Amino acid sequence: MRIVIQRVSSSRVSVDEKTVGEIGAGLCLFVGVSPADDARTAAWAASKIANLRIFEDSEGKMNRSLLDIGGEVLAISQFTLFADCRKGRRPSFIGAAEPSLANSLYESFAANFREMGVSVKTGVFGAEMKVDIINDGPVTIILDTEDIMDKKGSV
Repeated sequence: MRIVIQRVSSSRVSVDEKTVGEIGAGLCLFVGVSPADDARTAAWAASKIANLRIFEDSEGKMNRSLLDIGGEVLAISQFTLFADCRKGRRPSFIGAAEPSLANSLYESFAANFREMGVSVKTGVFGAEMKVDIINDGPVTIILDTEDIMDKKGSV
């Protein structure tokens, strides 16, 4: 999985000019799924993100996690995170998972946050979406599970 994490004051996603998900303080997550990902990858990524200390404490240091602050998540599926732009002018998306696997793991990823007690809103898988973000900080982090996978493909 490849996930762009943005700390936000608020964020919302719209489809056909109708808001389908909206959060206050927390994280807006752009989630890409690769063919090598599975339910374990989704669970590991959700736990890692929920526990990242990227929110400020009373001294202004990034010492608190999403769980510590009771923050929310807005998760947006985004296969374009697997764009390969090395050749030509049109990106290739061959590194992205096929839609049924990607949707299943995207839903599993969101469910893992809910199991931790995090309020999660999502976009609509495969839809043309508009995302409004008020980035807090700004703090933007990229998590690529391929970077932490061992040679056997497990996290």
